[in-house]
Parts: sequence; C-alpha cells; structure tokens
Amino acid sequence: MDTTDSWRVRLEAWTEDDFWLLRRTNALEMTEHLGGPETEEQLLARHRRYVDLERGRMYRVVLADCGDTVGSIGFWERAWRDGVVWETGWGVLPEFQGRGIAAEAARAVTQAARAAGEHRYLHAFPSVDHPASNSVCRRAGFELLGAVKFEYPKGCWIDSNDWRVDLGGI
Repeated sequence: MDTTDSWRVRLEAWTEDDFWLLRRTNALEMTEHLGGPETEEQLLARHRRYVDLERGRMYRVVLADCGDTVGSIGFWERAWRDGVVWETGWGVLPEFQGRGIAAEAARAVTQAARAAGEHRYLHAFPSVDHPASNSVCRRAGFELLGAVKFEYPKGCWIDSNDWRVDLGGI
C-alpha cells in the first residue's frame, strides 16, 4: 500500500453507539501485540470505560472527507515513573492500514491531550516487535525514550518502547 498518502481525519467522541467498533478491532490480527482478542464480557467492560472516561477521552477516528469510521484512538491517565502522564493507544481497521491514518490520528490526539492540560507528557507504549505502531509514533513526532517492561494486559509483561511527546509548559 502507498504509505505517502495524506489523510485528513477528525476525532469524534466515543458514544454508546460505538460498541461495534470495539468488536471490529477485537480481531486476532488487531490484537496479536496486545495479548489477543478479549471476551465479550471484557469488551463490554472496555466499552463502559470508554463511555465513562472522566480523565482523558476516547474517540472514533473518522475520515474528514467522507465520514467513514476507520479506527479508534484516545488518551487517559497512567501512573508512570514518579508521576502521572497521559497515555495513548490506537487501532486502525485492517482495510485502512498502511496509509498514514494512524499517524495523523496520533497527531490529532496529541493536540487533544495538550488542550486537556493537566499533564506535561503524552506516552505511547507499543511492543518493541510491532514495527507499524513504532512507526506511527515516529511519524507523529514522539521521541523514543527506550525499551521498558510494560504490563498489558494486566498480569502480562511485554517488552515495549516508551515513546513520549512533550505537551508543553504544564
């Protein structure tokens, strides 16, 4: 696929109606670096967290020109090192991958986290063996801090890269 396309995306706040997107992103090819697909009960709990998120926000990623939903992204609080930071994570549906959409969405969520204030840094923790997600971080302007042991899902430790964006003078 051509990875030089420039896509305009907009982020739309996650709603009760977006559970279908969680189901789509729960496929094996989308979760292999995240511990595999979740059960229906786990998906329902995740959806509830997304809808009820008070510190941060989850979004649907939508192509601005046509309105197609192509994935999800968000930011939320995480205790990290000696403080609290924003963390981000994303998923782009398979038929839209490889086009630069995730990097564009990551730049947009960086702006949303900056506007939310509260924390100086936004971090992403992709697996070290997930080249696509690491490329998204690089293309979206994150700085690689190095490899870390990261717990995700709970009880499962993986080797991740710690990528960070400085959101400015908070």
